Amino acid sequence: MVKGVAAVWLPVTDMSRAVSFYGQTLGLDVTEHDGDWSEIDANGVKIGLNSSESPSGDGGAAIAFQPEGDIEAEVERLKGEGVEFPDGIADQPWGKIVTFKDPDGNDLQLYSPN
Repeated sequence: MVKGVAAVWLPVTDMSRAVSFYGQTLGLDVTEHDGDWSEIDANGVKIGLNSSESPSGDGGAAIAFQPEGDIEAEVERLKGEGVEFPDGIADQPWGKIVTFKDPDGNDLQLYSPN
């Protein structure tokens, strides 16, 4: 089962402008910032800003869900429910992630932080 939303990730074309907007204009806490990735704390909800060539480009899924337990087990459970995972689970320094789509084709992810 999914235990909740791990993060909301948004593609941005200008990281400095986006960080300024979320951090200074909106007054949210910028917890991580570099040229390709930044994180904003929005009252306990992580907003990830993903550098992208175009605003509707491949900046990642809009919502990343955190599995209740093991990400591998949740992928297998969801496969049994008919969910397709076009790529395998990616193991990154910051955690594991796997993409899938909802019935309307919206990009989603499972994310398990280290």
